[in-house]
Amino acid sequence: MQTFTYRLPLSTRSEARIGSRLLVEFGRKKVTGYIVAMMDEPDSAVEISDAEIKDAEELLDAEPLVTPDVLEITRWVADYYAAPWGEVLKAALPAGLNATVEQVLSITTEGRDELARLPHARTVTAKALTLKILADAGETSLRFIAKHVGEARARAVARELEKVGWIRIAHRARTVTAKPKRRKAVRLLPPEMHAEADAARSLTAAQRRTVEALMSEGGEAAFASLVDKADVSASTIQSLEKRRIVETFVRDVRRDPLANVSLPEKDDLRLTEAQSEALKKIETKIEVGDYAPFLLHGVTGSGKTEIYIRAMSATLQRGRSAMMLVPEIALTPVFSRRLRAHFGDQVAIFHSSLTTGERFDEWSRLKRGEARVVIGTRSAVFAPVSDLGLIVVDEEHETSYRQHESPYYNGRDTAIVRAKKESAVVVLGSATPSLETFHNARTGKYNYLHLPNRIANRAMARAEIIDMRSVFAEKGKSIVFSDRLLKAIEETNERGEQSIILLNRRGYSSFVLCRSCGESIHCPNCDVTLTFHRSERSLICHYCNFRRPTPQKCPNCDGVYIYFVGEGTEQIEEILKKHFPSLRIARLDRDTTARRKLFERTILEFGAGELDMLVGTQMLAKGHDFHNVTLVGVVSVDAGLALPDFRSAERTFQLITQVAGRAGRGSLAGRVLVQTFHPNHYALRHACAQDFFGFYQEEIRHRKTMSYPPFVALASLMIHGDELGRVQQTASRLRESLDDANKDRACRILGPAPAPLARLRGEHRYQILIKSRNRPQLREVIDMGFADAASKGCDTRVVNIEIDPISLM
Repeated sequence: MQTFTYRLPLSTRSEARIGSRLLVEFGRKKVTGYIVAMMDEPDSAVEISDAEIKDAEELLDAEPLVTPDVLEITRWVADYYAAPWGEVLKAALPAGLNATVEQVLSITTEGRDELARLPHARTVTAKALTLKILADAGETSLRFIAKHVGEARARAVARELEKVGWIRIAHRARTVTAKPKRRKAVRLLPPEMHAEADAARSLTAAQRRTVEALMSEGGEAAFASLVDKADVSASTIQSLEKRRIVETFVRDVRRDPLANVSLPEKDDLRLTEAQSEALKKIETKIEVGDYAPFLLHGVTGSGKTEIYIRAMSATLQRGRSAMMLVPEIALTPVFSRRLRAHFGDQVAIFHSSLTTGERFDEWSRLKRGEARVVIGTRSAVFAPVSDLGLIVVDEEHETSYRQHESPYYNGRDTAIVRAKKESAVVVLGSATPSLETFHNARTGKYNYLHLPNRIANRAMARAEIIDMRSVFAEKGKSIVFSDRLLKAIEETNERGEQSIILLNRRGYSSFVLCRSCGESIHCPNCDVTLTFHRSERSLICHYCNFRRPTPQKCPNCDGVYIYFVGEGTEQIEEILKKHFPSLRIARLDRDTTARRKLFERTILEFGAGELDMLVGTQMLAKGHDFHNVTLVGVVSVDAGLALPDFRSAERTFQLITQVAGRAGRGSLAGRVLVQTFHPNHYALRHACAQDFFGFYQEEIRHRKTMSYPPFVALASLMIHGDELGRVQQTASRLRESLDDANKDRACRILGPAPAPLARLRGEHRYQILIKSRNRPQLREVIDMGFADAASKGCDTRVVNIEIDPISLM
């Protein structure tokens, strides 16, 4: 973890604080830095002379943005995950607070000439697309180009186009966009401040209405709303201000994510014996006020959320704050409304789907101590909560707690460490705990709490496997829905009940195939086929977001026999609407949830019984509580089982168990039908039997035999770059240095080998895996290996380090 030393300007030395930002010159660029330590003289450990220290250019903050607690946890993240501390600090702050410098691209005359010479068919390449965008816009940011061709590819293309003189690249500072929202307001002044003793008796009718309207609002109101409510003009308020009866001022206006949202009634539920026992153990540790980790393992519908809320209440009663992490933005509306119903304005919401203003205001309330409960997704673990006493991590097994770009941190594990550093209780909740978490509970590292039954002893949904091999043999062709599943949907609808249909693949068709030459249409940037999205009439890459129109002819042979292969949620929705035209069906996947309000409205409508069926991806499996859902149909899970990843069986088990848990949560019995070509797979058998312990026993044996977590520490080193030969050479050199570092240690090093996705976002990728039963030795090998490779001229900047990766893809 590297830090850099700068000299503070004399004018700001008395104002600078640890946690504030500085504008500094770094190389030939100007960047934002964070003050992480201050000293009167250069530390002797810093091998730099006073003359070599550069002057910082500007102090950007009147008060620190980063609190001491957040600074400490970001330091740990940077150290543990081998990430740049600055990147972690940037991730910890809400978007809009980081003043940055961006690259701006513009096309040259030579570039316009080259674009005109390009054949029409080549306009889908990244270079041509970049030139076309610049020709249309005049200039645009590299950030905008990256949205079309992927970040890595955009950088590479920009370098190439600048080198040949087709574009120019300049640098431009981006301004901070997150600021308080301020509006003009009016308030009544105390009677003794009135200029006239008989002011109240000498008011005009309009002035009297204004004063009465202000009094009904508690003596203070927004200027515009007062004008409307009192039905007066601005001049009326101005006349009152001259008489010192009112004064106008500017106040901050809170942008509340839950404004105008109806809140549920506060629950007053009677706890089951298992809930009471679990809550008592958590509250005992909260009372002690020291670090204590719990795994709350409860079947779906067992009442984990009620325990979370009561534990938060106990924490607040002791004068401390609470944090709740959820894996998906999709889960925040329901949970945040429920928490707001219990704790009022003490609740702040924090996730990336909020507007920049909403995020800034919620973050500011937390930092000022006005809010003492925060709920949010992964990044909320860095919220500036003071005196943290409890962290709840709901659905702790979810892979979305892992950040898939630098810094590669895990929100769940970071929450555990933050709780330890701040002497807080941490509760990890799940119906399907990750193997690592359950193993930690089994070995006594975590306190284990078990909720084996649903509330009111409601039965778990009855799950059945439909063998699609038999269906295929009977029908003689591949079909999407078995008769058994279609009949179950029909019967569910006839009873006035609701159903959920899951397929964990969005789009309309998986890929497009030419039946003349056999070629499929691939992404030019990634080692994957493009997915057909009928609603957009486009082929889209789900990795880099590359798009192209759906072709009428094969790009390879000009053949016209274009065939759409495989199904996605778009097609599933269409098939079901044709089968059941009277059903009110909605789809929930990443394509339909881009607009936050649309997603929330769909969830509310389904919960209110205004929809009969939801079709969607894995986001349907997480945390939703619909009491009229009695049928869950899983179209297929075979693709997930086939992934070349050691966690594929675990993820499939979790997905089926979780989505099955959406059925039968009310007074009606639930049923789950799972279609598969692998009916005897142990993950499916145990999931349909709702047997976590049986699955754990089988899966843990595989992990131990193959030396995978939780029995070893694991690191993935991904070497990436534009040129395959250079990537291979860097990977080989790095492996040699790692082997040298491992001579006196017992790490197992695998690779380098092409990654399962060998090309991604325009870059070739090779992978090295390191396993070790001794975690400190693993880090020593990585640190020493990288230092040795860099000293020999190996460019280690093109290597991404993932500690404890959740996927090897």
